[in-house]
Amino acid sequence: MIRFEPRGPVPVSRMLAVSVAAALAALMLAAIPMAFAGLSVFEAYGLMAKGAFGSLFAFTEMLTRATPLILTGLAAAVAFKAKLWNIGAEGQLYAGALAAVAVGTGLVSGPAYVLIPLVVLAGALAGGLVMLGPTLLKTRLGVDEVVTTLLLNFVILLFVQMMLEGPMQDPMGMGWPQSEPILDEAALPKLMARMRIHWGLIVALVAALGVWFLLKRTVWGFEIRAVGENAAAARHAGIPVTATFIRVGLLSGALAGLAGVGEVAGLKGYLTADLSPGFGYSGIVVAMLAGLSPVGVVLAALFIASIFVGADSMSRATGVSNYLADLIVAMALISVLVSGLFLRFKVRFVGGPAAKEAAE
Repeated sequence: MIRFEPRGPVPVSRMLAVSVAAALAALMLAAIPMAFAGLSVFEAYGLMAKGAFGSLFAFTEMLTRATPLILTGLAAAVAFKAKLWNIGAEGQLYAGALAAVAVGTGLVSGPAYVLIPLVVLAGALAGGLVMLGPTLLKTRLGVDEVVTTLLLNFVILLFVQMMLEGPMQDPMGMGWPQSEPILDEAALPKLMARMRIHWGLIVALVAALGVWFLLKRTVWGFEIRAVGENAAAARHAGIPVTATFIRVGLLSGALAGLAGVGEVAGLKGYLTADLSPGFGYSGIVVAMLAGLSPVGVVLAALFIASIFVGADSMSRATGVSNYLADLIVAMALISVLVSGLFLRFKVRFVGGPAAKEAAE
C-alpha cells in the first residue's frame, strides 16, 4: 500500500530548481518523437534556439510572444494562490480585447495620453467583470469555478464572433469578421522601430512587479496566501474570505484582460476571432511552471515563448510540424505536476509482508 505524507514548507529555491528540472525533462522527452520524425535532436534544438535568439528580430519576436503569456500567467498565478481556479483567462483576454476595441475605435476622442489609459482601463475592467460572475457563484452558491470559467470561454468567444459579424464589423473589411482598426492615438507605441515589440511588454513587467509586491509586502497579499492555505482557518482568524476571493477574481480577470489589450492595441491593431492561439490556456502552464511566483512567471513565459517562436522557425527549416511546441509545453506541465507531487509529499510503502509479520 502506498501512502502520501505531507512534507514541511518547501523552500523557494527548491521550487525553482524543480521548475528548471521540469523544463529540461520536457525537452528531453520531446527528443523521442523528434527522433521518430527523422530529425537530429541537436540540429532541431539548434534551429529552435536560433529561431528565438539568433537575431534581434527573432529576440524581439520572442518577447512579443511572451508579453500576453506573462499577463495570463500572472492571472492564473494570483488566482491559484488563493485556491480560486481560474481556467477562463482565454475568455477574459477576449473580453479585454473587445472592450479595448470598443473604446479605441472612436467611442472617445482625444490625444494619446487620454486614449491609451482609457483603452487599458477598459480592457482590464472588462476582464475583471467577466471573472466576477464565476467568483460570486463560488462564494455565494458553492458552484465549481473550474466549470464556470472554462465554459465561459466559449460563451465569450461566440459573443465576440457575433459582434464582429454584426455591430462591430469593419465596413471597410470586405465582409471579413473583424473590427475597425484602433485609432493611432489609442495604439500602444512600439518599443523599437520596424519591430513588432510594443509597450505591452512594459505593462506586463510592471504588472509582474506589482503582483510580487502585493503578495509579499501587503496585508492583502497575506490574506490571499492565508485563504489559499486554509480558507476555514483564515475565516476563523477574522480574514474576510469572501471579499478576498472577489478581489482576487477581479485582479485575475483584469490581468488577463490586459493581455487582450496588448494584442489588439499594441500588436494587431484590430480584433478578430483568432486573436489568441491559446494564450489563456498556456498561461496556466506558465503559472504552474513558475510555481505561482510572479517573478518566475516572467521567466517561464520567456521559456514558453522561446519554444513557440523557435518551433515555428524549426518547422520552416525542416518541414516538421510546429505542433512540436505544444508537445513540449504539455510535457513541461506534466513534469512540473509530477515533480510538484513528490516535492510536497513523501511516499511511504506500508502494509507489506514485513508489516504483517510485525503485527503478528
